[in-house]
Amino acid sequence: MASRSVIRSAQKALSSGVASRSIVPVIGAYEQKRLASSGNFYTTENTYKVPDFSHYVKKDKGDDKSKVYSYFMIGTMGLLSAAGAKATVQDFLSNMTASADVLAMAKVEVELGSIPEGKNVIIKWRGKPVFIRHRTTHEIAEANAVDIKSLRDPQSDDDRVQKPEWLIMLGVCTHLGCVPIGESGDFGGWFCPCHGSHYDISGRIRKGPAPLNLEIPEYSFASDEKLVIG
Repeated sequence: MASRSVIRSAQKALSSGVASRSIVPVIGAYEQKRLASSGNFYTTENTYKVPDFSHYVKKDKGDDKSKVYSYFMIGTMGLLSAAGAKATVQDFLSNMTASADVLAMAKVEVELGSIPEGKNVIIKWRGKPVFIRHRTTHEIAEANAVDIKSLRDPQSDDDRVQKPEWLIMLGVCTHLGCVPIGESGDFGGWFCPCHGSHYDISGRIRKGPAPLNLEIPEYSFASDEKLVIG
């Protein structure tokens, strides 16, 4: 049995919070048990004891009720999110859609029977003037007789018309957006008095500051007597 002085030294060291392993071999087994039971001594065994976390572990691992509930909640939230996203996209697209008055002007129908040969008609389409010319046989021949290589914006008359007798163009000068005057100018076509641009009977720029020919809009012939612009 260890001496009383050794036991007192061990108790003093343990009470001060200093756990010295060098003391353990000195003290006998009886003293170790007695000191351990008093709560003031930690042996080599209980110093490295692993904590017990068994009460945190789910006991019934085969129970899938919580998983089913989680999957149900995730699926429900997914459906609600998809419905909300769909409604948002629909509202956005509806706001971006053109209004009824804009759609009404998207296409314009023109009765060609009311336009005599050799005359111009100006209509409004999408806020812009459109020139419709019912050309004579002489005017068609004059347009085809022009040397394309001499033009500032080379383009044949056949490339600008679907039917030779009908010339459809936007009435907007390609210089600064003015509206040219029909049946005037040095080439018998259109003349822009603002800056002096001259266009021939095919609407091609022949003289003046305009860089390009008059633009040809999208159009089609619904019948021999009906023109659809747009």
